[in-house]
Amino acid sequence: MDKETTRVEAFSDGVFAIAITLLILEIKVPSPGSGDLAAQLLRQWPSYFSFVISFAFIGIMWMNHHRLFTHIHRSNDALLVFNLLLLLGVTAVPFPTAVLAAHLGRPGQRVAALLFNGTYLFIAIAFNLLWRYAASGNRRLLAANVDTASVERITRQYAFGPISYLVCVALGWVNVPASLALNAALACFFALPPSWATKVGRRSEDEAQAPSGS
Repeated sequence: MDKETTRVEAFSDGVFAIAITLLILEIKVPSPGSGDLAAQLLRQWPSYFSFVISFAFIGIMWMNHHRLFTHIHRSNDALLVFNLLLLLGVTAVPFPTAVLAAHLGRPGQRVAALLFNGTYLFIAIAFNLLWRYAASGNRRLLAANVDTASVERITRQYAFGPISYLVCVALGWVNVPASLALNAALACFFALPPSWATKVGRRSEDEAQAPSGS
């Protein structure tokens, strides 16, 4: 039996592909005769940095979207709305990326970092809304033979998202590089398969609860 979500996944893949492609447009080709080419290329380091991390982040979001829809086999109007809400955040990524590239290392970098981190906070909330709706109500939108353990692992992993990205936003007021580093660490965490991420989370909790000294 064909999945009811085939068109949803195809449309979403197209949006992810366009968003990730638009990122490269923010890296400009230096004009001939306007100075030393090597120096001009080096001056664009904020654009390279923003491009690489946003390319990786969108790629990781696509991976997670794919993982969700290996479990989601049915759709309804509410699921379509939540998926569109997620795609709204994805399509917005090139804009805060461009703002961060233009202002990183300059006086406006704090606001740029807040906009950048805030975008990923919105996306994290949208991911949770999409997944929790699909997995709620006796999991009516999931595959009939869905692995209950896998569903619970995804739910636990995603629960870290909104709170962690909110910390990134708050940290952006104090230390921009630290907030971007935490953002990158979170991307690595969500790139992990849910089973691995659960192990990492449990190990961290065990280490935090372990008595010090012996």
